[in-house]
Amino acid sequence: MGVQVLVHDPEALDKIRQAEMDVCKQRCKMLIDSGANVVLCSRGIDDFALKYFVEAGVIAIRRVPKGDLRRIANNTGGKVVVSLADIEGEETFEPSCLGTCEKVYEKRVGDWEYMFFEGMSQTRAQTIVLRGANEFFLDEVERSLHDSLCVIKRVLESNSVVAGGGSVEVALSVYLDDFARTLGSREQLAIAEFSEAL
Repeated sequence: MGVQVLVHDPEALDKIRQAEMDVCKQRCKMLIDSGANVVLCSRGIDDFALKYFVEAGVIAIRRVPKGDLRRIANNTGGKVVVSLADIEGEETFEPSCLGTCEKVYEKRVGDWEYMFFEGMSQTRAQTIVLRGANEFFLDEVERSLHDSLCVIKRVLESNSVVAGGGSVEVALSVYLDDFARTLGSREQLAIAEFSEAL
């Protein structure tokens, strides 16, 4: 922003650092006082800011992708806050920006640690974790899962189902088997075998 600060006194430099830490502490205190117990940030969080969150028992997660932030905000009923500044130029945080979630925890899946959010107040999305031996297997499982989800989507949209995948042959086999039991001659064997072949 083109701001330059010239310091001639070393004690003034310490005062500037202390003032920055006080501003950071005030911002963290605003979030904690609003009732937040999980804080997500798309950028980094300084270590001394993390210290305030840890002392208050708040989970602070840094470098969360913006798409994930928006998705979590939508599902928890929260709002993504870009700046704490208000119209008057003061820094405030509204508790109405907070979302709600029953459970937040970290769990190891494979080689990575993941954060899990369960029981979100306005859930419209779910996460499915796929695990497999290699990338090729996982790609195949993902394609199969995508196909099955598309089938479910179509059924819900059209509210009807067309039987497929050999269902005609199976129905015909059952019908012929029932018909064969009504006959008392040798024709029963032929019809039953044809039914079995179907």
